[in-house]
Amino acid sequence: MTDGTHPWTRRISRASFFLAIAATIVAFGGMTLARYDLIGKMPGFFSLFYSTPVAALAALLGLVALFLNWRKGWPHARPALLGLIIGGFFVGALAVPVLSTSGLPAIHDATTDLDDPPSFTALSLSPDNLRGLSGEDEWRRLHAEAYGDLDTVRIAAPPAEVIARAQSLAEARGWTIADVSAEEGRLEATAYASWLKFRDDVVLRVVEDGDGSLVDMRSVSRVGISDLGENAKRIREFLDELQAG
Repeated sequence: MTDGTHPWTRRISRASFFLAIAATIVAFGGMTLARYDLIGKMPGFFSLFYSTPVAALAALLGLVALFLNWRKGWPHARPALLGLIIGGFFVGALAVPVLSTSGLPAIHDATTDLDDPPSFTALSLSPDNLRGLSGEDEWRRLHAEAYGDLDTVRIAAPPAEVIARAQSLAEARGWTIADVSAEEGRLEATAYASWLKFRDDVVLRVVEDGDGSLVDMRSVSRVGISDLGENAKRIREFLDELQAG
């Protein structure tokens, strides 16, 4: 059978494939440009966000095309199958992490001490750090509801030793150290999130407590409203590793 015998099967199969490829190129091209700061982080993120409906359409067309191919003897099965696989994978890779954080609040500042969050000295908070919120009271309420497990930790080591250990962990994670002071019990660094390398600023506060130290941590995103739980996750993982020695 020639291509002309099944024009709609051919057209839909190819449309599925080309839409899936186009969505992938736009999304990952934008994300890669943002990773290397050739464009802004948010434009890079939105290239992924806005490409998702196109990928979903590609997957849907691929499914329709496979049905048409089945009825017509599989004349154009390959592009239809590729469109379904690429589009479906694209949507799944984005939807799964987003859906898993759907219950988290639209905040981007996480800390172990809501009453007295560690303050930045070398780094600074964005003037619009409370963007999307009515004020600090709303931030504290949402934070307490979502991240009530975050709390000050005690480590059986003097502050200078804890800071040195924290610096080693931060450097091993590829963070950029902005300032570190064993005397003041403070470490500030910039961490990076996702392929886009979103910059999140981190401060660690260590206070002597008898023969040990009390440690608080804060992690704040520079851009965006919701961090999808990334800052709280960073604090949990970092303090767990710091406590483990």
